Amino acid sequence: MRRRTVVSSLLSVPLLGVPDTLAQGGRPVRLIVPTAPGGAIDAIGRLYAGRLGARTSQGWVVENRSGANNTVGSALVARAAPDGATLLTNADIHLMAKRTTRSLTYDPIDSFAPVGRMATAPLIIVGHPAKSRATTLNELVEAMRRDPAGYAFATSGGGSMAHLAAEGFKRRIGAPDVLVANYRGTAPALNDVVSGTVTLMVAPVLSAQSLIAGGLLRAFAVTAPSRSAAMPDVPTVDEAGLPGLHFTLWYALWGPRGLPAPLAEALSSHVREIGQEPDISRRLGELGADPYVTDTPSLFAQFLAEEDVRNGRLADEIGIQPE
Repeated sequence: MRRRTVVSSLLSVPLLGVPDTLAQGGRPVRLIVPTAPGGAIDAIGRLYAGRLGARTSQGWVVENRSGANNTVGSALVARAAPDGATLLTNADIHLMAKRTTRSLTYDPIDSFAPVGRMATAPLIIVGHPAKSRATTLNELVEAMRRDPAGYAFATSGGGSMAHLAAEGFKRRIGAPDVLVANYRGTAPALNDVVSGTVTLMVAPVLSAQSLIAGGLLRAFAVTAPSRSAAMPDVPTVDEAGLPGLHFTLWYALWGPRGLPAPLAEALSSHVREIGQEPDISRRLGELGADPYVTDTPSLFAQFLAEEDVRNGRLADEIGIQPE
């Protein structure tokens, strides 16, 4: 009871300075989503905002501020006062902004206070059933080593986690000459794999699931440490012989740099508890994601630092240039 009182006060005191236009009817927290409505970041952000509002007895207003590779909304939060009134929900692409966007006005790590991951979503290596010339990941690896020119990866975009996964995969198996084609979005990339124009793709499980079930794509492995609840029969890369080749989508919560540590800890505690609610797990599953219930601000900060080093090294090898 005492702990709940402390959490409540920590989450309500910072809202005293929220502008009147937002403060009407309960002094809402502004949760900035740096994408247009309708995508996974938006859906997961709204799902957690509703639960956080109920837990803190405050309104949470979700604002979509899209543009410039997801950086417009992030820049807004980076400039905000560190009082808990303005927060950011974003995904793994947040870390790549400094490598994909020219003249970035913030640092994806140093300009923010990490709160924690809300959810993760596995990626899956898929291929055209005939043109991939393989039924298992081991067979695919052997075929790609023999004939790298006969294979190509489609990805959802340059600098995306799918792009990094494809590049990491071909380097790991010793087939660096396999072509990687970056599309503008998941749907057009999948369409070209289904048609056989491109051989392979690393795709979100949710996007590929129905195509796999319909026999239009072949599933080889998920690039995660554990199997996907949505496709439990598909092995992990570890099980298929490529241990540690993990590339997973993740969705998280940040505040501006300087957010008081007790407030970040209180928010993180709420996020962990929300992720354990059965309804949240079910609704995340419908989005192809799983709740992440073991994060803390310090663990998330450590993860971000390690992920930035790994992805940065790979981005340098690939030659990703800001646009």
